[in-house]
Amino acid sequence: MPTPRFSVIIPAYNEELYLPRLLDSLDVARLDYDGGPDQVEVIVSNNSSTDMTGEIAHDRGCQVVNIAKRTIAAARNGGARAASGDILCFIDADSAAHPDSFNVIDIAMRSGRYIGGATGLYLERVSPGLLFSYICFVPIAWVTGMDSGVVFCLREDFESIGGYDEDRLYGEDVKFLWQLRRKGISRGQSLARLSQVKALGSTRKFDQHGDWHYFTMAFEALIGFLSGRTSDRDIADRYWYRPER
Repeated sequence: MPTPRFSVIIPAYNEELYLPRLLDSLDVARLDYDGGPDQVEVIVSNNSSTDMTGEIAHDRGCQVVNIAKRTIAAARNGGARAASGDILCFIDADSAAHPDSFNVIDIAMRSGRYIGGATGLYLERVSPGLLFSYICFVPIAWVTGMDSGVVFCLREDFESIGGYDEDRLYGEDVKFLWQLRRKGISRGQSLARLSQVKALGSTRKFDQHGDWHYFTMAFEALIGFLSGRTSDRDIADRYWYRPER
């Protein structure tokens, strides 16, 4: 079998309700890709789910990788180890991809200007609290080029920086993009922000914790991240590892 152009890696813990929506969107994006749907493989990193996540992924034709270590970083890295594509793409299971994602990412990466990047995202619903939270973080993305949504890079660059830091319970995505950015700067490349193909951003954490909760949570998490606390189990469990789903 020829090497696919893309490997899409989905870290998933108890995502039976949201995963079908994401897989539907990826099916559309694969069919829309000029290189053909066979050039995009989809890998679900099943991170010790206790629901039907693994079965749903298998029935939809995804490659399923079972990851026992309960960190989001380990799930992403485990999927990357199983991947065979030239470009690795990471997207959350409660998201949805834009139909033209792979075409736009492919053009950006073939230009040689970018070491990788992200598509960014749009919120699935809007409220004053959500909108204010979103606006507050936009300048950070503008200044650093670091964003969320579909995050992508070449496999060789992923491996060269060691992937995601599995010692971190959260903030591993920020550290990963920061390291990727530094590597890009060293060879005259930057991070791409492909806002024309934004992914859907789930608001389920706002539904659970309230539309204005992000400021206190983000401040608490930022202090932990900057102080080097890699095992801040309390906030990690509350917000990422023991959600009500």
